[in-house]
Amino acid sequence: MSLHHIIGILLLIAGGALLYFGYQASRRVGEQIYQSFAGRFTDSTTWYLIGGVTALISGLVLLISR
Repeated sequence: MSLHHIIGILLLIAGGALLYFGYQASRRVGEQIYQSFAGRFTDSTTWYLIGGVTALISGLVLLISR
């Protein structure tokens, strides 16, 4: 197994964890109230979700590429 595959797997795990924490953060009562008034998530929740998606895509690219 090459170094690219190992890093890809680690990025997939990290991305999944970030998406999980972002999802959990978006379900909190304070976050729901903020979203009701502002129409968007807080910055920290948004960065969790963006970071998770970015890490997942990067991990997939590293696993697929040679």
